[in-house]
Amino acid sequence: AQREQAKDYQAELRSALPWIDEGARSRVEKGRVALDKIIAKEVGESSNMRSRLTKLDAQLKAQMNRIIEHRTDGLTFHYKAIDQVRADGQQLVNQAMGGILQDSINEMGAKAVLKGGGNPLQGVMGSLGGLQEKDFQQFGKDQEKDFQQFGKDVCSRVVTLEDSRKALVGSLK
Repeated sequence: AQREQAKDYQAELRSALPWIDEGARSRVEKGRVALDKIIAKEVGESSNMRSRLTKLDAQLKAQMNRIIEHRTDGLTFHYKAIDQVRADGQQLVNQAMGGILQDSINEMGAKAVLKGGGNPLQGVMGSLGGLQEKDFQQFGKDQEKDFQQFGKDVCSRVVTLEDSRKALVGSLK
């Protein structure tokens, strides 16, 4: 009975980890692609914001690999890394967003000067306002709903896994 319980738990883990890993990675990628399209459309293909976004994407995926590590023999789950990865990931996002904001001010300011006429600062602030309102708000709403649902699904699976683990450990005593 214990052997079967252990096999079932192992099978649950082998099913859940790739699903969680792929779900998290695909959502980060989907977010990057959507933001990249908005930046390319609103600011231009050559915007430095796009390279910052690509760098952030790679950094976040590296952070995720600290929790669910890809090895030649499969995936390994490092639950103790979760809190540190959360903190490091938030810091990476904050730094990237600060850089993206600075780039947007610089690039839109240059754009406003090239268009000529009027106050360049007003042009930049107007462009930033339009950029935030139109595409970013909808993007944010869509992503937030998706992340929340994914988070609930992940929590449900993790609770089930933890219950299985506790039952297995309890049966071994």
